[in-house]
Amino acid sequence: MLTPFRAYLIGLGVLFAAYVLVEYLRPTPTDWTPTYLNRDKIPYGTYVLHQVLPDLFGRKPVRTVRQPIANQLLRNLGDTARHDSTATPRLIATNANYVFVAPRFRAGRLDEEVLLRYVARGNAVFIAAEQLGRLSDTLRLATEPEYPANVQQSWKPGSAPPPDTTTITWLRAPAGAPRSLRLPQPLAAWHFVADSGCVAQVLAENEQHQPVLVRVPVGRGAIYLSSTPIAFTNYFVLRPGTSRFAFAALSYLPVRPVFWDEYQKQGPVGDQSLFRVVRQHPALRQAGWLMLIGTLLFAFFEARRRQRVIPVIKALPNTTLLFTRTVASLYRQGSNHALIAEKRIELFLETIRTRLQEPTTNLNDDAFRERVAQKTGVARSQVDELIRLIHFIRTAPTVSDQQLLQLSKALNEFRKQAFI
Repeated sequence: MLTPFRAYLIGLGVLFAAYVLVEYLRPTPTDWTPTYLNRDKIPYGTYVLHQVLPDLFGRKPVRTVRQPIANQLLRNLGDTARHDSTATPRLIATNANYVFVAPRFRAGRLDEEVLLRYVARGNAVFIAAEQLGRLSDTLRLATEPEYPANVQQSWKPGSAPPPDTTTITWLRAPAGAPRSLRLPQPLAAWHFVADSGCVAQVLAENEQHQPVLVRVPVGRGAIYLSSTPIAFTNYFVLRPGTSRFAFAALSYLPVRPVFWDEYQKQGPVGDQSLFRVVRQHPALRQAGWLMLIGTLLFAFFEARRRQRVIPVIKALPNTTLLFTRTVASLYRQGSNHALIAEKRIELFLETIRTRLQEPTTNLNDDAFRERVAQKTGVARSQVDELIRLIHFIRTAPTVSDQQLLQLSKALNEFRKQAFI
């Protein structure tokens, strides 16, 4: 028989199956995230350019680099630093073009010095980045953005390219390259600003006559800088109207093997989280969150169902303290407190034997008193006075209230000063 509860469960199951089917059949939306990764086939990845690089450089090998610049260009960097910290590591003997395509170029002091040495030896480096980091100070060439107000309000990074375009004009066009081409305006808004003393040669500029592609000679080689890395992504490399910009810019490099840098975008090989696969796929991310939320809800409701009232257990009375008080009151009923005083003295001498490891058979021994004073840090005169009081109490026929109180104070003061 179909009860209302079963009908409710069946309805929920049908709705859930329908939702899963709709989500499975729904076309995947285009991911416009600018990653610049050579493995990404999304519009703003660099998979296409990385695949055609061997054809651009005469079938020369293209090596993907996943380590810092210094580690790539210096020979036996780790062995040299380990054996001789003052020795200068030598550059590798291979002559190759070093290509960087990233939103920003990051290089430390050592990486920058090695890269400039590598270029000065006659090699070429191509950097397509909107920001150059500390390399800007070295080359005296900075980058600045210039977003038109109307375009900046209508376009955000991660969305489709806007219709507004800007013209890129070649000043020193390579062979076979068009005189000019058009790129989306906010995507090509960065340009170079040269300081005094900069020796950069402008190869291409935008409509405002601001450099977007320059050549900086360094020794026998040169560094080629482009402020429009978006032009080297899949979307613009595959479009006939914009593909020639990337190919023409790279044609300035000599026909040599190529080092394609992925370290600044992906990091070293293996330096990734264990959950990298989960983060890369939206379905796995959603499943992970659902599992976490379900676990928390289960723990919350299950704990509420199973919890029981914990009874309050009354603490047991301290009968030892009551017994001690009773015995003490019995001792104090008489006028002679010699027994109580003797008990206090015996407890004190037991402490001397156990804590200070000193025999108490002869309290009049001068060496014994000196050792007690040194071990406890109490003045010798105070030790002598305490032992004199102990002898007095032991030999007295009766012990009054005042004498018992005096003994207790003396013993307590000694314990406090000696920390025993």
